[in-house]
Amino acid sequence: MAGVRNLTQLEAAERARLLAVDSYDINLDLTDGAGGAGADTFRGVTRVRFRCTEPGASTFVEVAADSVRSATLNGAPVDIGGWSADSGLALPGLAADNELVVEADFAYSTSGQGLHRLVDPVDGEVYLYSQFETNDAQRVFACFDQPDLKSVYTWHVTAPGHWKLISNAPVAGSEPAAGGAQVVHFAESATMSTYITALCGGPYHEVRRDHDGIAMGYYCRASMAAHMDVDDLHLVTTQGFDFYHAQFGIRYPLPKYDQVWTPEFNAGAMENFGCVVHAEEHYIFRSQVTDFEYEQRANTILHELAHMWFGDLVTMRWWNDLWLNESFAEWASHWCNSEATRFTDAWVTFLSLRKAWGYRQDQMSSTHPVYCEIPDVAAVEVNFDGITYAKGASVIKQLVAYVGIDAFVAGLRTYFQKYQWGNATFDDLLTELEAACGRELRKFAAQWLETAQVNTLRPELTIGADGTYGAVTVLQQAPAGYPTLRTHRIGVGLYDLVDGRLRRREHLQVDVGGERTVLDELAGRRAADVLLLNDEDLTYAKLRLDPRSMATVVTHLATLEAPLGRALVWAAAWDMVRDAELATRDYLDLVVGALPAEEDINLITATLRQAASALTFYADPQWAAQGWETLAATARRTLAAAPAGSGAQLAWARAYASAARTDGDVAVLRGWLAGQDVAPGLVVDAELRWSVLQSLAAVGGAGAAEIAQELKGDPTNSGEREAALAEALLPEAAAKERVWQQLVGPDSLPNWKQRALLQGFQHPTQVALTAPYADRFFESAARIWAEQDSETAQAFVGLGYPAFQVTDAAIAAAEAWLAANEDQPAPLRRLVAEGRDGAVRARAARARDTAA
Repeated sequence: MAGVRNLTQLEAAERARLLAVDSYDINLDLTDGAGGAGADTFRGVTRVRFRCTEPGASTFVEVAADSVRSATLNGAPVDIGGWSADSGLALPGLAADNELVVEADFAYSTSGQGLHRLVDPVDGEVYLYSQFETNDAQRVFACFDQPDLKSVYTWHVTAPGHWKLISNAPVAGSEPAAGGAQVVHFAESATMSTYITALCGGPYHEVRRDHDGIAMGYYCRASMAAHMDVDDLHLVTTQGFDFYHAQFGIRYPLPKYDQVWTPEFNAGAMENFGCVVHAEEHYIFRSQVTDFEYEQRANTILHELAHMWFGDLVTMRWWNDLWLNESFAEWASHWCNSEATRFTDAWVTFLSLRKAWGYRQDQMSSTHPVYCEIPDVAAVEVNFDGITYAKGASVIKQLVAYVGIDAFVAGLRTYFQKYQWGNATFDDLLTELEAACGRELRKFAAQWLETAQVNTLRPELTIGADGTYGAVTVLQQAPAGYPTLRTHRIGVGLYDLVDGRLRRREHLQVDVGGERTVLDELAGRRAADVLLLNDEDLTYAKLRLDPRSMATVVTHLATLEAPLGRALVWAAAWDMVRDAELATRDYLDLVVGALPAEEDINLITATLRQAASALTFYADPQWAAQGWETLAATARRTLAAAPAGSGAQLAWARAYASAARTDGDVAVLRGWLAGQDVAPGLVVDAELRWSVLQSLAAVGGAGAAEIAQELKGDPTNSGEREAALAEALLPEAAAKERVWQQLVGPDSLPNWKQRALLQGFQHPTQVALTAPYADRFFESAARIWAEQDSETAQAFVGLGYPAFQVTDAAIAAAEAWLAANEDQPAPLRRLVAEGRDGAVRARAARARDTAA
């Protein structure tokens, strides 16, 4: 990939052995790029003071600039002739104490890496945000860009006079500059790694609050100010602060905590120390949303807040402990959400969405242990995956069940106290946890963190004539290529039908290990109507139900009293579909029969998404149209019966729009856009209008003229993105060719437009139309990877893979590409292999559905 030095672990270790970085002083001039058309670069002068343990040694500094104007080391010029953005600047002849000064011109980004620059189409104003993880700080200032060379940072920024500037530290002062500009000086920051430094600038709308002695800022674009519901954002944030302060035993160490919501952000959010950046499109709601979206937003706020301790205050030494940063924040955010906010069923969402992501990722050919060696930065880029986040968090949840929450928290507190402001490893954390709980944890850690893939737990039971269990055995299975059988601490729930509803009679916690574990505790007990393994979802494993339990839940799933219990059953059914053990049409029968009575909005949302995925990828293509018609009819019927204005009504309305295929359904959707035949309470606002229009565009029910008219009424960043996606969905050969040429052409697309075009290019109703592009994808993948920045390259390969081409020919094309491109970068090969894996799994599931 283009643009930055691909730092290796060996280089980082040697440089950390050699150097200690005392301070950065960074001067940026952002005035040239402040206009709507403005310059493409900005001037930066970096002054770095650092020490060297071996005077006379050599090292290098990363400078991913457009050009380097000059560099001096200890007052002497540095030869910049050998510099390049992807190699850095060599620094020979170091002294014991050093001062490096680099003046360079850096490029504004449109890929979401470095200093990203965007223009608000509403008012023409320019906004900037920074994104430096994994190693993109070097795109803004010269630095030793690795997590274990921490330092302090002082920023001085020249910018338009009406801008607000936000960084890790508070503003220390400002002064006027020529042409109506200003120079803003920030206070020296706390000690931190380069990747969590930050700078945001523009005429941001600002709201200030205080809590527990911490100054808190909430920022969004001026044109979105009316939609930023600060009261709710502040409530969740302060609930998180209070909870983490009480649990972690160490206060948040900075004087202020700012959060910035901005468009065109690639991830959900980023944990810059004291200056968190969030994706506006996900978390500033300009239309009606459900509690599912509110919970997701709260979880993201709490995830990034947990990072202030785990990741920012105490930081991994190298990227092989990335999992620990993300897994901990993932676990902690759901823990906090369930304990400290109104989202008391947050673990339901974790199971339904996040763990499903982990299970999916863990069953691909690219599976890897939670902990794995990272040879270089390029390798970590594709490891922001379901294993790093969801499986790792599941392992932490299992660890908590294993040692107890009190011991776990005690170990955390010691860890934070001991390693604050420094770097640490998982081994350091494990040492503190062992001391707190008095148990040996190395074997536990090895079997869970150093091995790959997922186990399956199945109950095997006998029931006597008297209705009691003769024997209950848990069978543990592992894939042939990954034969690890783990120790699982699980709950076992016994559920009985009482007055037509499934109620839990008893919950036991047991340890399961090896191929067979006999649960002596259950022998002689009255058999339950449903025996549910992993009740309370303590471990990470796929589940199966015994025939008696399965027969019961097919007709009574919606009555099972606990949302988490229902979620476990839904997860088991979904895994069975993906594993070709349950036909898609039978899964859809379960959805149609049970989901309309479901009240938990998170289960409704997650299951509807999975039903759509099942029809797209896992259904017999000859039957799929019937399945879509059934889903659409169920959705329309259920939204009409749902409480007016409720989240359930909106969720089913979205599902109806997505499933609509027939002429009758198209006519209904067109009526919605005209305000006709809309269910009472359902508001067809901006976001739902775009969803409806996109569904119509995909099936030929709307065209370019309607899209242009809709954009005219919504000339915002969101409108531009949604319109680009809708245009990409048009089922016309010429339209597809135009989109393809934009995706693979010589001109770089901004990240938001590239993703919108990729998301709209393929559609379940357009498999034949886009089939010729499968070969063209494989012809283009390596070139795109080499020419584009990492984020846009990954988006092209991940979203552009011909995933809907579930054919022997498409799978063979992927295999041929992999065989012929063994010299291509491992991350690129991994993404292609994952696309192939998805098609292979879909082929098997379709065969199962056809057989049904």
